[in-house]
Amino acid sequence: MACQQSRYHSFSSASRLQPRPSGVTVDESFLTEDKSTQNRKLLQKRRTLPYREIFEFFIEDFKTYKPLLSSIKNAYEGMLAHQREKIRALEPLKAKLVTVNEDCNERILAMRAEEKHEISLLKKEKMNLLKLIDKKNEEKISLQSEVTKLRKNLAGEYLHYLSERDARKILIADLNELRYQREDMSLAQSPGIWGEDPVKLTLALKMTRQDLTRTQMELNTMKANFGDVVPRRDFEMQEKTNKDLQEQEIQRTSTPRPDWTKCKDVVAGGPERWQMLAEGKNSDQLVDMLLEEIGSGLLREKDFFPGLGYGEAIPAFLRFDGLVENKKPSKKDVVNLLKDAWKERLAEEQKETFPDFFFNFLEHRFGPSDAMAWAYTIFENIKIFHSNEVMSQFYAVLMGKRSENVYVTQKETVAQLLKEMTNADSQNEGLLTMEQFNTVLKSTFPLKTEEQIQELMEAGGWHPSSSNADLLNYRSLFMEDEEGQSEPFVQKLWEQYMDEKDGYLQELKQELGIELHEEVTLPKLRGGLMTIDPSLDKQTVNTYMSQAFQLPESEMPEEGDEKEEAMVEIFQTALERLQVIDIRRVGPREPEPAS
Repeated sequence: MACQQSRYHSFSSASRLQPRPSGVTVDESFLTEDKSTQNRKLLQKRRTLPYREIFEFFIEDFKTYKPLLSSIKNAYEGMLAHQREKIRALEPLKAKLVTVNEDCNERILAMRAEEKHEISLLKKEKMNLLKLIDKKNEEKISLQSEVTKLRKNLAGEYLHYLSERDARKILIADLNELRYQREDMSLAQSPGIWGEDPVKLTLALKMTRQDLTRTQMELNTMKANFGDVVPRRDFEMQEKTNKDLQEQEIQRTSTPRPDWTKCKDVVAGGPERWQMLAEGKNSDQLVDMLLEEIGSGLLREKDFFPGLGYGEAIPAFLRFDGLVENKKPSKKDVVNLLKDAWKERLAEEQKETFPDFFFNFLEHRFGPSDAMAWAYTIFENIKIFHSNEVMSQFYAVLMGKRSENVYVTQKETVAQLLKEMTNADSQNEGLLTMEQFNTVLKSTFPLKTEEQIQELMEAGGWHPSSSNADLLNYRSLFMEDEEGQSEPFVQKLWEQYMDEKDGYLQELKQELGIELHEEVTLPKLRGGLMTIDPSLDKQTVNTYMSQAFQLPESEMPEEGDEKEEAMVEIFQTALERLQVIDIRRVGPREPEPAS
């Protein structure tokens, strides 16, 4: 056995040193394979060659096991030959796979090139369309300028023809005058005409005609001015009768004017406070003031409020059973609390309704245990103080009588106006001349009339006797007192806004020409708005229609859709809903075409 091992080692060593036998064949396909595959196969053959030679040596040495070992070798050789045949059979498939892969890559590259070409064509088409749009816009501008020019030319031609007509009338009058003069001269030269001087007769006739014309004009003026005039005696008798009837009617219907000085002893603060409250107010405002004073006194006496229950008609922030504590805040505290609520509401976009936000705000401020008490306390206060701007506006929004955007828009308008005045104040002294004040108002509110601009100037401190060079402390116009009351200038802005809204809706009513109890369709209401305010854009009109018909804007039918005619609403209901939101004129109404 030791001899066999030594022979094995010597044989193995010799096999490593000897070169490859010349009888070993090389597969020709080996030459066609890539270098990495050739190297791999060569390495495999080199690794298996020693084992093959050793195994053959074992077969020759161990005579007893030679048949068995030969069978094993033949089996392995057969298996290896079979595997080689399978590999040779798969070689074409591999080549085909490579070919298919290359073909697919070429197709992908071709498709990408085609897509790139299409994208390039689409970009070129886009650029051409943009150029076409620009060209159309230029044509539109050109046509508009041409229309404007033609209108001017038409107006010029119209004036020219008017002048020509007047000149023709004057020429005809001159021709008639010359004809009359010629007839007069012919008559004067005829024999037997009184023997008067022809020149004198001509002048006399001319003066007589002028007197006749003047007399005729005076007669026409008298008829126009006094055609419906009654004799003075009849007028005085009718005036006396009318005066007697008016005195009887006044005695029958009128009541004695209240003596408001009696309130000075009842109102808290005495005569001085009442005089301060009543200054510059009419009887209706004094009644509201007196009611507020009485209501505030009753509020101070109440320690608890009875809960209103959980009915559907009760606002969500007031739904409670039982007694609720009256927190008894001062008027100033309530105003400051409402201002804080507005600041938080406007600080970020709120998706919840305003009543829900109000109650959540109270919960965050005072905790869940006191939120309901503060809700009742605030509600009872803002319900009483109608004269306070902050309270009355908050109450209107809270109860759904006015939209939030009305308050927001008003605040933005005031802020924009202050910004414009600050920009006009180049020296940053807080002062503007009355002329600058007027200019800023007209530029900020181009749709306001001269009368409205004058009202704002007077509210700001301007008087007809004032000079345009007088200086105005414009920053003081936007200040508020401790109870949130604005200066008269800002109050006048709010009054004008409400008057403009009422006038706008009244103009819409007149344009549609229907009664309040009648139904109005969506297209008719839309058409009425576009007629009185042609500058309205589609988005704004859809917002108005959504409010008037209580539909989400996403569900509004397109203009011209058959569904529009099926959407009807009572006209008065639609107007009341529009009164809630911020609806105002966007641009001037187009003038009626001249006849």
